[in-house]
Amino acid sequence: MFTFFRLFHIIVIALRFRLDELVLSGIKHPVAYGLLRVVRLGRPPKMARGVRLRVALESLGPIFVKFGQVLSTRRDLIPLDIAIELALLQDQVPPFPSDQSAALIEAALGASPHTLFKQFDADPVASASIAQVHFAVLHDGREVAVKVLRPGMREIIEKDLTLLRALAGLVERLAADARRLKPRQVVAEFDIYLHDELDLIREASNCSQLRRNFGPETGRGDLLMVPEVVWEYCATTVFTMERMRGIPVSRIEELKAANIDIKSLARTGVEIFFTQVFTDGFFHADMHPGNIYVSDDPETLGRYIALDFGIVGSLSEFDKNYLAQNFLAFFQRDYRRVAQLHIESGWVPAHTREEDLEGAVRAVCEPYFDRPLSEISLGQVLLRLFQTSRRFNVEIQPQLVLLQKTLLNVEGMGRELDPGLDLWKTAKPYLEKWMHERVGLVGLKKRLDKEASQWAQILPQIPRLVYSNLNRPDTGPGLNLELERLRRAYQQTNRLLMVLSAILAVAVGVALWALTRHT
Repeated sequence: MFTFFRLFHIIVIALRFRLDELVLSGIKHPVAYGLLRVVRLGRPPKMARGVRLRVALESLGPIFVKFGQVLSTRRDLIPLDIAIELALLQDQVPPFPSDQSAALIEAALGASPHTLFKQFDADPVASASIAQVHFAVLHDGREVAVKVLRPGMREIIEKDLTLLRALAGLVERLAADARRLKPRQVVAEFDIYLHDELDLIREASNCSQLRRNFGPETGRGDLLMVPEVVWEYCATTVFTMERMRGIPVSRIEELKAANIDIKSLARTGVEIFFTQVFTDGFFHADMHPGNIYVSDDPETLGRYIALDFGIVGSLSEFDKNYLAQNFLAFFQRDYRRVAQLHIESGWVPAHTREEDLEGAVRAVCEPYFDRPLSEISLGQVLLRLFQTSRRFNVEIQPQLVLLQKTLLNVEGMGRELDPGLDLWKTAKPYLEKWMHERVGLVGLKKRLDKEASQWAQILPQIPRLVYSNLNRPDTGPGLNLELERLRRAYQQTNRLLMVLSAILAVAVGVALWALTRHT
């Protein structure tokens, strides 16, 4: 019954905001097209399509807001005007009652928050679609922030996900362009993100990993501050971390009043991003201004503070190498190399002509070089490359799309701090240094050091493994014939060596006899 009424509510909202306009032009099925023409309202829409979709999702509640936020990251799949509008979605929702929050903490940790903590603020400091946050003080005096999952979220999410899957399948069958938009794949990706955010232990582990990556022992402790996880007060529905104090990065006037170097802050943000991506292959993928603060404490003045670790991205060594070489080739206007990298990656069909792809990449990249470097958006370049690649049937990897969305956030944040930020000047030396360390002698030494422990275990076993495999009864006849040929050659070589040795011995004997006679 809930599903029926929820579906009816979705349909009403869709018609109210004329969302039929988004799909009607793509519907080719005559019956479906006719039904939509019957039920659609006669008045033309007054708002742009992206605005209508954003407002409709806000009307449908926090799960659909979250879906719109995730959908906004798939700029390789949806029109740019819609993606930009969906990026404006805000999931600020009213907090749930503090007694429910206390009950959830007690159920998860086995005691009431007033017993667990020396002090617990009943009124939340922040509230969003998935969880809300309370400040507290531990018995040892440490100040912490306690994140509590909203009650009943799993049940609500499962029901709405069921509806989203059904709607995605329907749209994919009816809309001509739906196969390219991949609605079911997008819903499946959203399902993963949502369930990851529902597990606060996973978020705590993401936080712990990022903190370790920027710890004092790495030499990067002055770049980014990450809260310490208080593991004894964590569960799947509760995440307790060190309380961080600072100024939201979007409050520029407050940052200036605190004597923070704004231009240096903008450059440091870019450095942090590239360090996470190319050094660690593990990056904070939700770096909007609400999740980034700047420390105003005299001891750590001007350092970035990262918050909210529900969404992170990770890159393989292949991904990092692919991205770094693409960026460097773009810096050097080597469009043939960009095309080759797409083909070598295997993401372009093997029959793709390198010259065609090179021309398409040139058409994307060349116009940017007529602008001042400070106006060039690396994120937009990457986006345009993804869109161009789609013409050549490239399957864009999800982790790269998430990276592109994060890069756009970093660029936007950096240029809000410093409109004259030259992202290329900041990024290029870092990428060149990274490539040198990767492909030069330094990189070779690092890889050998990394693999040494594995080879130390494997090398002594090789003779035994080779012998046992050669003596297996299921070895093919070709291998046996080859082994027999090698055995005969070995025997023949031995016989030849014996003959040569005998001849040599005779020659030496004759020479010694001749010398004896002369003496």
